[in-house]
Amino acid sequence: MADLTPNSSFSLTIRLEIPNRVGMLATVTKAIATSGGNFGQIDLIEQTRSVTTRDITVDAASTEHAETIVQAVKALPDIKVLDVYDRTFNLHRGGKISITSRIQLKSVSDLAMAYTPGVGRVCRAIAENPDDVYNFTIKRNTVAIVTDGSAVLGLGNLGAEASLPVMEGKAMLFKEFAGIDAFPICLATQDTDEIVRTVKNLAPVFGGVNLEDIAAPRCFEIEQRLREELDIPVFHDDQHGTAIVTLAALFNALKLVQKPMEKIRIVINGAGAAGVAIARLLKKAGAETILMCDSKGILSTSRTDLNDEKLEFAVKGQGTLAGAIQGADVFIGVSAPGVLTPEMVRSMASYSIVFAMANPIPEIQPELVSSDVAVMATGRSDYPNQINNVLAFPGVFRGALDCRAKSITTSMYLEAANAIASLVNPKDLSKEHIVPSVFDERVAGAVAAAVQRAARNEGIARS
Repeated sequence: MADLTPNSSFSLTIRLEIPNRVGMLATVTKAIATSGGNFGQIDLIEQTRSVTTRDITVDAASTEHAETIVQAVKALPDIKVLDVYDRTFNLHRGGKISITSRIQLKSVSDLAMAYTPGVGRVCRAIAENPDDVYNFTIKRNTVAIVTDGSAVLGLGNLGAEASLPVMEGKAMLFKEFAGIDAFPICLATQDTDEIVRTVKNLAPVFGGVNLEDIAAPRCFEIEQRLREELDIPVFHDDQHGTAIVTLAALFNALKLVQKPMEKIRIVINGAGAAGVAIARLLKKAGAETILMCDSKGILSTSRTDLNDEKLEFAVKGQGTLAGAIQGADVFIGVSAPGVLTPEMVRSMASYSIVFAMANPIPEIQPELVSSDVAVMATGRSDYPNQINNVLAFPGVFRGALDCRAKSITTSMYLEAANAIASLVNPKDLSKEHIVPSVFDERVAGAVAAAVQRAARNEGIARS
């Protein structure tokens, strides 16, 4: 099992009854520290002359590690564990989002305007001029987050219900970072035709569609068909959001190592939705040498098991990831935990760049190769250089909605990546700072402006 850093995704609060004697709290904290727990807040809940009740917040590295910490505390004499709260589960209890009204209903006249009979006038106006739906309804600022639950995070095909917590979280990010009202649409079907038909039927409510956690290769067809059949932006974040932020990070990493995009050798491990989209965008950005691998090794033209998307990047050579990575300048992983070894990394070219983005456990733990690479990035928040889609999708949709773009294009992706990269001041650029923080308030606005500019240049903006 990977020796990961304790983090807040495995955070717990332990409520303890402790004898009110000198040194007793220290006994507890020592037991937690010895077990590898990372302390957060310690709160005094109640105190008498004989006992104190305290809440101690601790970050663990896994559910198993959390249980180890709790058992270590329970083993202490005179210490009573009253309760244990999983802070992540508590945060999700009852759901993470809600719908609120923008106006208050305080009088009969308010009701008459907001609902019947006054609302009928607005309905007739939209019927006469369909474009007015953007002026008088939520459509102008609303995105559907659509999934079938077939590829939830890195967990696999969990189904519609189990995907809902992720989609709720996505809706929170849309609202928090771009002021967009997004809503989860978790479909109880994994049939391509039915998904396309359902989304088309729901489209009148929404100004854009964000596809999420749909397995490859079906995700490619679903996105393509919806783009052809709808006149609103359709964006598969697992593909294009990942690609945008990866390209932004690579732009800045290459500045540090002083290597041009067109001269580098790139190996991408993982040939699903994210890997294919990354490869396509890197080519548009000027990359000329890309080797793609899946679980069976290099995508070779000699293989008979490749779908159309994989065939797009197939080469005459064949071999394993270990062979492909020898002499490579850049490794980009969107695959599985632990597939990259320190020996593989050391076989790369000098001043190598490694983006190990498998979540929650990366292709290689950064601390194993910290002295062997020029730049290291992951998808995790507890390591430097987090390549996180939240840097892209809120701003992409904010820009597309604001100019009423008919679609989202490759030019928008490129402009968005450049915008993200530009927010890292050259004097602040370092091996541990190649992308802005996800909490940098400039990001969404910069990306939105870049997307709007690209839309207007392409002639697909409608306002």
